[in-house]
Amino acid sequence: MEKNNQLIPVQLCAFFTLLDDRLGESFVFPLLPYLLEQFTESGKILALLSISYALAQFTVSPLIGALSDRYGRKSILQICVTGSLIALVVFGVTLTINWENILPIWAQSLPLILLFLARIIDGLSGGTAATATAVLADVSTPENRAKTFGIIGLAFGLGFAIGPPLGGRLVEINPTLTILPATIFALINLGLVIWILPETLPKTSRKLLPRKRKLNPLSQLKKLFSNPQVRRPCLAFFLFFMAFNGCTTVLVLYLKQSFEWSGTLSGWVFGVVGIIAMIVQGGLIGPLVKKYGELRLTITGLGFLTIGCLLIAQANKENSIPIIFSGCSVLAIGTGLVTPCLRGLISRRIETSSQGTVLGGLQGLQSLGTCLGGLAAGVAFDFSKKSPFLGAGLILLLIIVLLIGMPINDNKVDCKT
Repeated sequence: MEKNNQLIPVQLCAFFTLLDDRLGESFVFPLLPYLLEQFTESGKILALLSISYALAQFTVSPLIGALSDRYGRKSILQICVTGSLIALVVFGVTLTINWENILPIWAQSLPLILLFLARIIDGLSGGTAATATAVLADVSTPENRAKTFGIIGLAFGLGFAIGPPLGGRLVEINPTLTILPATIFALINLGLVIWILPETLPKTSRKLLPRKRKLNPLSQLKKLFSNPQVRRPCLAFFLFFMAFNGCTTVLVLYLKQSFEWSGTLSGWVFGVVGIIAMIVQGGLIGPLVKKYGELRLTITGLGFLTIGCLLIAQANKENSIPIIFSGCSVLAIGTGLVTPCLRGLISRRIETSSQGTVLGGLQGLQSLGTCLGGLAAGVAFDFSKKSPFLGAGLILLLIIVLLIGMPINDNKVDCKT
């Protein structure tokens, strides 16, 4: 009864935390080619900026997951949301200052250094999504976990439905304005976590902190992959984010340089993606999982993603608007299916007391995939603008081959660290 009474405030706070995480990204990162045009238009620099966030997040993900298993979810979320708020302020202040008027020539790289610092701070406090996911896992049963994880997709979709279209319009008025709504929402989220979110991990279910060497992210990944129950879906999880985040890292730069799209038009691409993903993950995922199962839906979603990547690569100046919007819509259907179902496949196979650790490991996998995918996409983009999307399509086909024929076994395994 107590768990049922907690459900609404828990889901509300988890949703706002996930939405805050997505808005912080969707207001800013898809529009970086417009925000940073005074500093650089290099695909490599944008990729490195992405990598700085993802690498920092990868480094601390095991620690954040273990800390939430030891001290509870609420306190860790407070720290992570505060760190993200600080990062947004640093990013916004850096964009506000007219550096050309105050810096000598030899110090012209300082603004980029500060932007990298902001991304690293955000990455170091990037346990919000993993911890909020563990909160949802705490209050759900194995049978409805994929449906509950649909809240992640709902937040993802709503974040992209709101963030890029509004951010695209604001960046054309004043680039600094794009940071303001994300900062305000982060403040609201922090208040909800402090005053409304109940603790979802009972003290009796908490675990001691592992040894320091086991908090090494590579050691945790090794432990994660040593479990045969989750090895294949975890590898698929890593490759999925490598492909998806790799091509989305350079998407707006591709639209700007290849087709001369405005910030507003580019923002609406992500808005359409968000609306479709919100519909799929917020309303359809539960009935679909019940009817078809998580594995089938994951493979189907990967097929949609592959088609979307190939469509985007076929665009030219004459047909760019219908082709890009069509390709990204198909891409949205795919990610709307894959993200909750793949997480559900993994989460259902582990013990409740290990949810924070393992989901923190998944966050590390996501960050590592983003890091490697962003780097590869940035280098590939400077070589050929279409190659990141063709490469992502090949990786997605590889994931389909990896998952086809995977046995369904729902026996839980305690992934001790």
